[in-house]
Amino acid sequence: MITLENVTKSIGDLKILENVSFSVDKGEFLCMVGPSGCGKTTLLKCIAGLRSYEGEIFIEGIKSEGIDKKIGLVFQEFSLFPFRTVKGNMEFGLEIQKRPRKERKETVEALIDLVQLHGFETAYPWELSGGMQKKVGIARALATDPEILLMDEPFVSLDAQTRNMLQKELLRIWQKTQKTIVFVTHNVDEAVFLADQVMVLTKRPATIKKEFSVDLKRERDRTSSEFVSVRKEILKELEAEYAR
Repeated sequence: MITLENVTKSIGDLKILENVSFSVDKGEFLCMVGPSGCGKTTLLKCIAGLRSYEGEIFIEGIKSEGIDKKIGLVFQEFSLFPFRTVKGNMEFGLEIQKRPRKERKETVEALIDLVQLHGFETAYPWELSGGMQKKVGIARALATDPEILLMDEPFVSLDAQTRNMLQKELLRIWQKTQKTIVFVTHNVDEAVFLADQVMVLTKRPATIKKEFSVDLKRERDRTSSEFVSVRKEILKELEAEYAR
């Protein structure tokens, strides 16, 4: 589904990424963790076609040449349009693509059902909780039916209880839609709870330090010895990288 070959990114004399190569299978959930400022967000933007780079990125075997309609984006700040209702925010991408009114209506109804926001269709962003706003942002990214979701620390600003709830909601949505997800986080617990694969990046310039396969049954128990063991292994790699 997604293949990177020797992706390198520099800004002037500052090298951000260096020879990053990996692949993500169709329907897989990959989490990326790494030291703060190592280039995780930059890497995500390269995949999205929002940044130039050296090397090659392929989406479904086709070389990426810029922004791809197969990709949906969810960033830390969802930036919902304050003058649009929940329904209006979800419709935005469909309007840009000039989809017919009937199709827009049916898509939004399905998304409302998917993210469980019945009764809030006409609410404005300021009338919603933080968790509900995040749901609208995810639904908006899904509206054009992308095959890939790129997510950059979408739950970082939330309290622990809301974040845990939305992690479960995201897994439910992923399992139902079977999208391919690349998810950036600084939270190792979150990565182990969500991912099929966890990729640890080095300090800048970022390269891949180690990849972990998380072969744990879902829904995962954060207190189980298996969960704790995987988390400890990943933390060990991260701590070694911070100390380097």
